[in-house]
Amino acid sequence: MPPFSILDLSPICEGGDAAQSFRNSLSLAQHGERLGYQRYWLAEHHGMPGIASAATAVLLAYVGAGTSTIRIGAGGVMLPNHSPLVIAEQFGTLESLYPGRVDLGLGRAPGSDQRTARALRRDLDTNADQFPQDVLELMDFMSKEPRQPVLAVPGRGLEVPIWILGSSTFGAQLAAHLGLPYAFASHFAPQQLMQAIEIYRSTFKPSAQLAKPYVMLGFNVFCAETDEEAQFRASSWQQAFVNLRSGRPGRLPPPVEGYRERVGPAEAALLDSVLSCSAVGSPASVRVAVDAFVARTGADELMITSQVFDHQARLRSYELLAQLRD
Repeated sequence: MPPFSILDLSPICEGGDAAQSFRNSLSLAQHGERLGYQRYWLAEHHGMPGIASAATAVLLAYVGAGTSTIRIGAGGVMLPNHSPLVIAEQFGTLESLYPGRVDLGLGRAPGSDQRTARALRRDLDTNADQFPQDVLELMDFMSKEPRQPVLAVPGRGLEVPIWILGSSTFGAQLAAHLGLPYAFASHFAPQQLMQAIEIYRSTFKPSAQLAKPYVMLGFNVFCAETDEEAQFRASSWQQAFVNLRSGRPGRLPPPVEGYRERVGPAEAALLDSVLSCSAVGSPASVRVAVDAFVARTGADELMITSQVFDHQARLRSYELLAQLRD
């Protein structure tokens, strides 16, 4: 099996708040560190009632202070929302605090609805089409010999590893052209997965950061002692996903029995699509699903996400998955 890493949205559960979500995120990162997970990443989203990781760099500083070996990073920072200089300073600060442990994944989506995106933009002319240029500008700020006169302090010379994130072929093309590792959001948008992987690997150009293609794929895992318990735990994420895609974003709801049997044809089709990059079941069932996914994609690393309502059950899911690599 390839290495496993953790993707966290710091979910806010019904009846909970952001403060509890942050404590749970630190607990998960520490748990993953003990279990041998390679990295712990947080994703930037805004205006989402059930996601607390909006101030991604701030939360990573908290997680970094409570861990010692696991890599920490953004999966990712939505760069159109920010000045490249500000991100260079933020992640230069993180790299200065936790040297050799920081990753910077970059995406071009706003991570929010359009009204929130407009509120986030640094000026009226900013748009996602500037993403490749913004990536190059950010990389230059963190290089040892930046070409621009403005200095990122901290940031200059720290060369934090850059990843390109995506859910379409655009990110694959950019990552290949720049010679950067590529992370595909197959855990929620698997439609162009195989096409993106093929484009990335076939057009990859080696760079100072990376000699050969490296693909990390998002993958949902809900692992429990039995298939039945895992299906029950996964129903929280399924409810939240359907609610989000139906225009009703909310906090992560508690699990319910038999949720899949209750939904209509449109919701069932939506879940079937995203479940193509998921493993739900006992350890034996999860192993079969993970092996099949890795065989199909040749993933170099899996970024595991597990939106489970009960925090202890969530920790247990990651523990059972880690045991499959022993």
